[in-house]
Amino acid sequence: MGNKQTIFSAQQLDAYQDNPFRQRIAEVFSEDGEGNMTLDDFLDMFSVLSEMAPRDLKAYYAFKIYDFNNDDFICKSDLEKTLNKLTRNELTEDEVRMVCEKVIDEADLDNDGRLSLEDFQHMIVRAPEFLSTFHIRI
Repeated sequence: MGNKQTIFSAQQLDAYQDNPFRQRIAEVFSEDGEGNMTLDDFLDMFSVLSEMAPRDLKAYYAFKIYDFNNDDFICKSDLEKTLNKLTRNELTEDEVRMVCEKVIDEADLDNDGRLSLEDFQHMIVRAPEFLSTFHIRI
């Protein structure tokens, strides 16, 4: 039988290493919340990030990844961090503020100034590209 190894292409490794959320993803999926992943944590992560995982499960973990302060809401500061990571800090403070205000204005169903998991899931349903982008191909 022998050992079975997974070999990643250079392109797959570059895509992971280039992911601005890689540390946050490890923190969310690790049992200790610090990014120290057990084999079970790693397998859970790959299960959620597989192309076959259901939208609700992907949305739940995406929400947790974007909830940087772990208060079960995505607030303005969480959105700012997310946007700055996505754009690699290329937007001005005013541009970041405008985008964050627009996201909250459009997605905040109960008008409390922050996004709950329900708000986030409602927003994801309206974004069909979400399922095709929130995954890792192996």
